[in-house]
Amino acid sequence: MRNPSFQNPLMECDSTIEPLALRPREAAKALSISPRLLWQLTHDGHIPCVRVGTGKRRTVLYPTADLKTWLSRQAEAANGGDHDNAR
Repeated sequence: MRNPSFQNPLMECDSTIEPLALRPREAAKALSISPRLLWQLTHDGHIPCVRVGTGKRRTVLYPTADLKTWLSRQAEAANGGDHDNAR
């Protein structure tokens, strides 16, 4: 018999739960860049990612918190560069 007072947060069907990480296509879409550019940034080590699995099951995931931090830093660097050129 189930305990009605027990609630498992992993079992809830709440569509507002943000994923911890995105697959490459999802990450590219979220960043509004092409999957090819995302792969180049990944290959060059410019964007945070996590490689999981082994062999044919190996995949690359992009943690959402790290992507947000990375994007904020990119924006700050771009804005900082604009201020240097302001007259």
